[in-house]
Amino acid sequence: MKSLAEEQKYITVASWVTALNVLTACGFTIEGLISPKLFLPPGVIVTDAAVIFSMYAATRIVPLTLVTLVVIYKRSQLGLFVLGLVAGFIQLLDAPIGVYQHDLGKTVGPLILAALQFTVLYKMRKTSQIEK
Repeated sequence: MKSLAEEQKYITVASWVTALNVLTACGFTIEGLISPKLFLPPGVIVTDAAVIFSMYAATRIVPLTLVTLVVIYKRSQLGLFVLGLVAGFIQLLDAPIGVYQHDLGKTVGPLILAALQFTVLYKMRKTSQIEK
């Protein structure tokens, strides 16, 4: 086991990365509600289906974001680890959507966030008292 200072450092870094992750996802989801055209391929017409799909996406990511921020505020290591994993997998699964749309930014961005998320969670788990 590592020192308490190192453990706290990784918990803090994991908290910041996880907050960045869920806030980014939430921001894009809310932006999709406001202007779905931003997320559709060029030339595609926005229909009610796109708007409804954006609403469904928001009903999932907004509560996840709020709960994650509460867990971070409460400094729950296990909660941070679990919700960080969920957020990392969401980003990881967003990357193929970027590939499908032939959009490099929508492919690489989520992959970078997922890699960063998993790296800090690994370091946090390695140095913390989370049940192993």
